[in-house]
Amino acid sequence: MQFKGTVFRYGRDIDTDVIIPARYLNTSDPAKLAKHCLEDLDKTFVSRVKPGDIVVADENFGCGSSREHAPVCIKAAGVSCVIAKSFARIFYRNSINMGLPIFECPEACDGISDGDVVSVDADTGTIMNETTGAVFHAQPFPPFIQEIINAGGLVARTKAKLAARKEA
Repeated sequence: MQFKGTVFRYGRDIDTDVIIPARYLNTSDPAKLAKHCLEDLDKTFVSRVKPGDIVVADENFGCGSSREHAPVCIKAAGVSCVIAKSFARIFYRNSINMGLPIFECPEACDGISDGDVVSVDADTGTIMNETTGAVFHAQPFPPFIQEIINAGGLVARTKAKLAARKEA
């Protein structure tokens, strides 16, 4: 899987209450959640983000509560992937389960600025800052995790596997 987009750069400890404020958790509709993605951190995010854009952050992205709404709203807002120095573990797993590609790469985060254009090869973990020409390497996911993400998440992958079994 390949991604290319403009970077929205944020700092450390971006918690799930900032990614999707609790006042919007009365829905699980991805389109409705997307309208409020990161609004308490960056009021202009939703109006500026384009499909394929990339979020880059420092340490501990997705800390806080374990709500699945956070990766759902990021993905539904059009973000192709998130690159961070580190992720909160529950957010990390929720992202995989929801089909949101995430990459831990401290060097890339230090070498990417807000507004840069970045491309990511998810199969190899190669991250290229197209603006500066710098290349970084994140650990790619093993094939079974890539399969979950490529399917659109754990539920979508499971449904596809069950459907394939019925057809066989």
